[in-house]
Amino acid sequence: MNLFNVYPLYDITPVKAVDCTIIDDKGVEYLDLYSGHGVISIGHTQPDYVAKLKNQIDNLGFYSNAIQNPLQIELAQKLGKLSGLEDYELFLCSSGAEANENALKLASFHNGKSRVVAFDNSFHGRTSAAVAVTDNKKIVAPINAQQVVTFLPLNQIELVEAELAKGDVTAVIIEGIQGVGGLDQGTTEFFQALEKACKKHDVVLILDEVQSGYGRSGKFFAFQHHGINADIISVAKGMGNGFPVGAILISPKFEASFGLLGTTFGGSHLSCAAGIAVLDVIEKLDLQKNVNEVYEYFLEKIKEVDGIKQVKGKGLMLGVEFDFDVAALRKKLIIEKHIFTGSANNKNLLRILPPLTVKKADIDTFVKALKESLEEL
Repeated sequence: MNLFNVYPLYDITPVKAVDCTIIDDKGVEYLDLYSGHGVISIGHTQPDYVAKLKNQIDNLGFYSNAIQNPLQIELAQKLGKLSGLEDYELFLCSSGAEANENALKLASFHNGKSRVVAFDNSFHGRTSAAVAVTDNKKIVAPINAQQVVTFLPLNQIELVEAELAKGDVTAVIIEGIQGVGGLDQGTTEFFQALEKACKKHDVVLILDEVQSGYGRSGKFFAFQHHGINADIISVAKGMGNGFPVGAILISPKFEASFGLLGTTFGGSHLSCAAGIAVLDVIEKLDLQKNVNEVYEYFLEKIKEVDGIKQVKGKGLMLGVEFDFDVAALRKKLIIEKHIFTGSANNKNLLRILPPLTVKKADIDTFVKALKESLEEL
């Protein structure tokens, strides 16, 4: 049997990784400034994280959600404390797409409506409703397109208000900072007006923090830069540092009932151990502080590079935009300079999503390699 060929692959085979360094099967070391789509939050094979998972798997890796699991309660309490959302409730699942599916489902249960407003260049996942609210027709199959979704440009609140006033919108779903779309984001004025409009029209405001959450933006959640509250927050990626963990944080306005939501693998003992370890390390190493310090350093250091159009994003969720397609530049950085970066729907943009443990010296290495690569190209 062969693998279903849906991924274009670089000829690189990682076999080991430590913090921000990946080592391939030939012994070549790579600086990881992409963390596998922003998944590695506390560094590869972080010792406390590894110990926590090893200890848990020695005892119990999985059982269903039909039994007591104190690890789920511990995870919820720690997440509430660190995020400042202690009055929210937690539903655990296994991925960002699954989190967004449950967020949209819960919204529709709540107000009995079905149309969704999403935004141009959004990405929310590849499953049923999650892919329907993703602005990429290439990955939306006819069965997904049955969902009724209206896509609008960011930062045009009058267009949003006109749609919500029609009375059939169940939810607005928006990324704290757009990921795949290219690091665009709503302004504070837009987010605040959006929150008011949703309240006025009984529409659920869903903040997709799958990539922008868990400290990556410089605050625990990116929407917290704007002084608003969300009805539902979806998280995944950095939540498990590579172990599949996802969740939605649910505001007090929603009422739970048995069977309303469900999952097989979500909230397993092993996934909770991963999630707890991540939160413990974020707090122990004060990674939020590191994110903000390295962000400020990056903004200064990147000025040494000629030809950059702009730097987009916040914290360690960044995009370096040029006025040309960066595919060749990105390939050169990986193959010749041994630095991983990411791409976006914006073909002129390099995505920078390092582990939150990244150091200023790593930024120096990147900037030096970027200058050399641009000169060589």
